[in-house]
Amino acid sequence: MSALALPRHSLVLAKRNLIGVLRNPEALLDVTIQPVIFIALFTYIFGGAIADGSQQDYLQFLLPGVLAQMVAFGSVAIGVNLSTDIQKGVFDRFRSLPIARAAPLIGAVLADVVRFTLLCVVTLGFGYALGFRAQTGPLEVLAACALVIAFALCLAWVAVFVGMMARTPGSVQGILFLTMFPLTFGTSTFVPTDTMPDWLQSFTEVNPLTHLIGALRALLLDQPMGNHLLWTFVSMAVLLVIFVPLALRAYGRRA
Repeated sequence: MSALALPRHSLVLAKRNLIGVLRNPEALLDVTIQPVIFIALFTYIFGGAIADGSQQDYLQFLLPGVLAQMVAFGSVAIGVNLSTDIQKGVFDRFRSLPIARAAPLIGAVLADVVRFTLLCVVTLGFGYALGFRAQTGPLEVLAACALVIAFALCLAWVAVFVGMMARTPGSVQGILFLTMFPLTFGTSTFVPTDTMPDWLQSFTEVNPLTHLIGALRALLLDQPMGNHLLWTFVSMAVLLVIFVPLALRAYGRRA
């Protein structure tokens, strides 16, 4: 098998996944309707209390955090979909084809580029409709979107691994949501971390999503970057190094 076989096969299977999404548009609810609900909910219900009555100021603070939070919740779908495909016997068919062994998993992750791009468009678009304004230029906004998508693809391998290990799609969803909730709420998404208890601040300081949110606020709101971008890249590398081999090994055992 040639060196180009893996990327070629992965792209073909990514196209297969995208066709499935187009035929089932309800699969996009988590990256279209959910960010709209979260932004509106927290801006208009909690914004006035948290930001001293200024919902507009809170929206500026909130939106980068929601963008990172939706990336985490959006990654759940890939694990559920892969588990569903295994139960339906789709992966048995893949094993009988002359394709690269890892292509089904890599193709599934690559297909999520479209989902997470749509997430960025919907989140920023709805935010702008409510009054959010980036304090930087178009290049910085594009860089923020690229960073979100890249982080999402790395985080997706956690969902792929769980999808290979858990026995049913329902259990995949349950495990991932239990994992993502503390990661997404134990951050600076909704409030500054210095308002939290000391023990919780210790957790937020090592939470990868905290650094992603910090990098997004620097790119979108012209805030100091500090070491947020560096630690975001480190987190992405760690996710790939740990979970890609684990997911491929679990796939080899189950599929």
